[in-house]
Amino acid sequence: MTIDKKFIDQFINVTSKAALASYHLVGKKDKIAADKAAVDSMRSELNNLDMIGKIVIGEGELDEAPMLYIGENLGTNVGPELDIAVDPLEGTNFAANNLPGALSVIAVSEKNNLFNAPETYMEKISTNIKENNVVDLDYSVKKNIYNLSEYLNKKPNDLTACILDRPRHTQIINELKRLKVNLKLITDGDVSGALLVTDDKYNVDIFLGVGGGPEGILAASALDAYDCNFQCRFIFATNEDKDRAKKMGVKNLTKKYELNEIILGDTIFCATGITSGDIVQGVKIINGDFISETLVTHKSSGLKTIIKKRQKFK
Repeated sequence: MTIDKKFIDQFINVTSKAALASYHLVGKKDKIAADKAAVDSMRSELNNLDMIGKIVIGEGELDEAPMLYIGENLGTNVGPELDIAVDPLEGTNFAANNLPGALSVIAVSEKNNLFNAPETYMEKISTNIKENNVVDLDYSVKKNIYNLSEYLNKKPNDLTACILDRPRHTQIINELKRLKVNLKLITDGDVSGALLVTDDKYNVDIFLGVGGGPEGILAASALDAYDCNFQCRFIFATNEDKDRAKKMGVKNLTKKYELNEIILGDTIFCATGITSGDIVQGVKIINGDFISETLVTHKSSGLKTIIKKRQKFK
């Protein structure tokens, strides 16, 4: 099943409006307020669309409103049934501190085509290699790097790996350093981090490590349009996390998922820059208008591009 192209402009509008709402709070040292502004705008715009929409990947449960919560129904209740994954403000610290890389992100599919990811950690790996068995979540860091090196005909010291700069990654980072791999360490934003493998211009050969589960599904929807390789496995820290996952339909808690097991059909993905980063430029105000950039993908139509949008500043 494919999702109608007519929704592309509508969802670009959703993320660009959320980006502008959050932009008003960039550099104000209040990540909660910046996040809430993006959430409120996104909810308002989604409710105006002719669809029977449901949040399958959001920012919390019902009792954590005003976040866009898992299971929330959106739209006019007229039109196609759509599953929606959101991160209204990816990189809350980036926005609060006026640092590069804050985004507003959405992925949309027809009903039952997006994996309902529990809000937990996820081990993940992505490359721009289409063939299987070159890199694998179950391989050692050393084997993945050597396989990648051989496949790309690059020496390990010519490869670049992107990974979140977290204490949990100390062992992986030390191994990459030992192999003389170039490191791109990011402090937040593992949606955009995973997308850096999509184009040679970003000079990232592999993204790996443990990040957010919902963010992994969002990134996977765009990676699918680029025919990239992506694998993931959920990590459950508590029995409560495991119980929640089982209620969401996750039967095998240790399963390694391939890309086509979590993105089950056609998707539209939109990521609008709030502050400028590697993927898109942030919001700019010019002559009373605001200019935004959105990375948009739609697999069935082959769309993979950056759209600039100009709207009146309010």
